[in-house]
Amino acid sequence: MDIRSLTPDYAVSPQIDLADLAAIKEAGFVTIIDNRPDGEIPPHLHTQAMRAAAEAAGLTFVANPVIGGALTMANVQAQAAAIAEATGPILAYCASGNRSSICWALSQAGTRPTDELIALPAQHGYNLEGLRQQIDVLARG
Repeated sequence: MDIRSLTPDYAVSPQIDLADLAAIKEAGFVTIIDNRPDGEIPPHLHTQAMRAAAEAAGLTFVANPVIGGALTMANVQAQAAAIAEATGPILAYCASGNRSSICWALSQAGTRPTDELIALPAQHGYNLEGLRQQIDVLARG
C-alpha cells in the first residue's frame, strides 16, 4: 500500500487490497473513495466486495468510478460531495492515484489557489499542469 497525502485530510493511492483496510483504518482514515471501475480490476476487488469489507471495518465507502480519459463533471461533483460529507481523513484510490488526484483538484477548484491544486499532487509525481485552465474555469463558477 502506497498512501500519498495531498493534504492532511485527503490522500491518494494506487489500488488497495482487502487486506489493507485494517491498516487504512488504523492510519486514521474514515472514508475511502474508489475511483476505479470494476472492469479494470479482478472480481475480488470489485466495488461490492470492497464496500462490504470497508464497511465491516468501520469505514465509509464511496464508489465514484472514473474511466481513464473519460472523466465527467458527474465524477467531479461526486468527489466533491464525498469530500464535503466526510467526517475525517479520506483515502481515494485508482490504478496509480492520478485519477484520484485529478478528481480532487477539479472538485476543489475555487476553494484553494490553482497553483496549490497543481503543486500538491506534483509532489507525488502527478502532473496536473494540463488541467490549469479547467481548474480556473471551475473556480470562476
